[in-house]
Amino acid sequence: MAGLSPLDVRWNHGVRRWSSASEPPIQVHAHDERTVILRQSKSTNYEAPFIYLLFGEDRALLLDTGAIADPAVFPLRETVDGLIADWLRRHPREGYSLVVAHTHGHGDHVAADAQFADRPDTVVVAKEPEAVREFFGFDDARWPDEEVEVDLGGRVLTAIGAPGHQAAGVVFHDPATGFLLTGDTVYPGRIYVADFGELVATLDRLVAFCATHEVTWVMGCHVEMTDKPYRDYPIGATYQPRERALPMTVAQLTALRDATVQVCGRRGMHRFEDFIVFYDPTGLAALLFRVRGFRARVLGR
Repeated sequence: MAGLSPLDVRWNHGVRRWSSASEPPIQVHAHDERTVILRQSKSTNYEAPFIYLLFGEDRALLLDTGAIADPAVFPLRETVDGLIADWLRRHPREGYSLVVAHTHGHGDHVAADAQFADRPDTVVVAKEPEAVREFFGFDDARWPDEEVEVDLGGRVLTAIGAPGHQAAGVVFHDPATGFLLTGDTVYPGRIYVADFGELVATLDRLVAFCATHEVTWVMGCHVEMTDKPYRDYPIGATYQPRERALPMTVAQLTALRDATVQVCGRRGMHRFEDFIVFYDPTGLAALLFRVRGFRARVLGR
């Protein structure tokens, strides 16, 4: 596959509170000529989501818009416009469009949608499950078991229904890089479960898909684990100097599937080496997490 391994990237990870140091609001990494990975700075929002920009011959696809709406704080539109302009200088063509879509509909993945509302030649896919299914062409009767093609022109992705974390969840496979773009369904951090049955079924589908397709890396949208097994940073942490790498393997995806089967339906925070399965239907554990996160912000960790 073209480009350096994403493991070679040193991602910005925030700065200590009260420090004079700073980092840009968006870190940009060109994985290859047609694939850009962006990370929102933890200095703008502790979620620090990763965002993916994929170029095809006819259109580009932006997956997610981050956790801050204000372009003065989080200039995503400006950054993406610059990246597209640079790409078009190298690959001139008329009528190049942009699709702004999402891995799922949670607020830290859709906040900057409005920055693209008036952009020419741009479609912003609404975050609601019905709108997502309609745009990508999923059959309501077959959702979420159906796979559909997303053609960017000379670059055809596969979209896979992925509820369980959130009802509008979609995972994308990109044969050009081998990336499986999993949003918050699979990533090195706290896997928040909304529906155990749906999540297990989604992970079963992804494991089966990987058995018949080339998947180089499983690429989620956050890093919350430290470089020590079983250890995460507290929610709300704005400084993560020893976070583990973003990319995960198919073996780790399979381990997550097995873990969700093992703990299915059990409330609480279930720790595993590379991730945490978190199920909190009462909201009490989330309250404790927020208290832990407040302490982390005060201490600047």
